[in-house]
Amino acid sequence: MAGSWDPAEHPYLTDTNCIITSPKHNGYNCIAWAAGDDTRWWWPVPLRGINYWPKGIPREVTVSAFVSAFGTRGFFPCADGFLEKGIEKIALFAKRSGGALIPTHAALQLESGQWTSKMGTLEDIIHVTCDAVNGPVYGQAVEFLARKRPQPPDS
Repeated sequence: MAGSWDPAEHPYLTDTNCIITSPKHNGYNCIAWAAGDDTRWWWPVPLRGINYWPKGIPREVTVSAFVSAFGTRGFFPCADGFLEKGIEKIALFAKRSGGALIPTHAALQLESGQWTSKMGTLEDIIHVTCDAVNGPVYGQAVEFLARKRPQPPDS
């Protein structure tokens, strides 16, 4: 099933490497989704009127500010997006603009090694590889972050 996004903006997402896991929803974005928050729109500067950004983190659209924001959730920089048992990873995507890297997207690695993304105001998806969301809108992964994978509460 094809998503609502423009295929020209996400040329590597296909029916064979992507599964839609939710309907369109504009109450949260990819940064929030990767941080484990599906109730708020995370962005350092107002984009949609009301937005959230962790206290004490610079309100700037830079890779370092986003790394610091994810740090408030226990993530720290790591070498790559390879699957590691017991480790949860985020890929931070960016595009180059005027010599600077501008953050555009974040994806979260699942225990299976696949990745999950919130596609802007559109659907949530699972994609087989991290780079399936590379393209003209998101650029590519420029930073990986990791933390110990949270354990589910006892049932």
